[in-house]
Amino acid sequence: MFQKQATVFLYAVSPVHMGAGQAIDIIDNPIQREKHTGHPSFAGSGIKGAVRHSFTALGGDEKHISLLLGPDSASGDLHAGAVSFGDAQLVALPIRSLRGGYVYATSPQALARARRLMVLAGASINWPVPDVAEGSCLVTNPKLLSADKLHLEAFEYIAEKSAELADVAADLAARALPQQDEYAFFREKLADDLVVLSDTDFAYFARHAMLVEPHVRINPETGTASDGGLFYTENLPPESIMIAPLMASQTRTGKPDEHLEAEAVLAQIRTLIHSRLLQIGGDATTGRGLVVANVVEG
Repeated sequence: MFQKQATVFLYAVSPVHMGAGQAIDIIDNPIQREKHTGHPSFAGSGIKGAVRHSFTALGGDEKHISLLLGPDSASGDLHAGAVSFGDAQLVALPIRSLRGGYVYATSPQALARARRLMVLAGASINWPVPDVAEGSCLVTNPKLLSADKLHLEAFEYIAEKSAELADVAADLAARALPQQDEYAFFREKLADDLVVLSDTDFAYFARHAMLVEPHVRINPETGTASDGGLFYTENLPPESIMIAPLMASQTRTGKPDEHLEAEAVLAQIRTLIHSRLLQIGGDATTGRGLVVANVVEG
């Protein structure tokens, strides 16, 4: 049983390929998606594996890896880890806009799910989940509009200015991104340029606004492209925002000299990853999978 809970926001600073392991349509290497929403997701096991892989590089003590995250499967001293990461859910997507470059698009469903995770972790959330009709959107920044319309990609939406949305955007900006100066521009943009689409309209972008890259397999003997070697890889675009539950229990080694309470376990993992750069998913050697983690406790 986990005694302490928190949430961790994952802000993509590069394309992220968390592979699904099976081809879909013309995409040879699709990303992981939730079955019921179709939204991109990160498996909690993948997040935990990334933290484990980077543990010492982030400044952690190698002796604490098995204590916090559990021993290697080949170890003769097996016990459960004291830290668990849940699957990451989509909060907001960057969508190309006619004005302002891009917006952070979200939906009532995505906001409600993020709100639920934060409240379950003990956070105090004072903003309500907004409602919006299909073909319409809620905005706070009038500079994004042409007359009363918002243009995203090839689509036009009837825009309604919302005072309540300003509170939602400001709260998310404060929680999802680190407080260092280098993130100030993105905190301000998230607070100004958050746009709420209907669940139906947002689902379209969650499916079709990913970054799809063509790749070519190289023949190692000739150094040229292999016949039939063209394949397509799907990536979550940079500036995307995900949220995952983070849970901690007391350590489970059964050794009195290694005992830590859940509060100390959560404090250690928070110190390790909070406001730090992680690499998750595949294609690490081509700069993919870079995310900034931001831990929010209740």
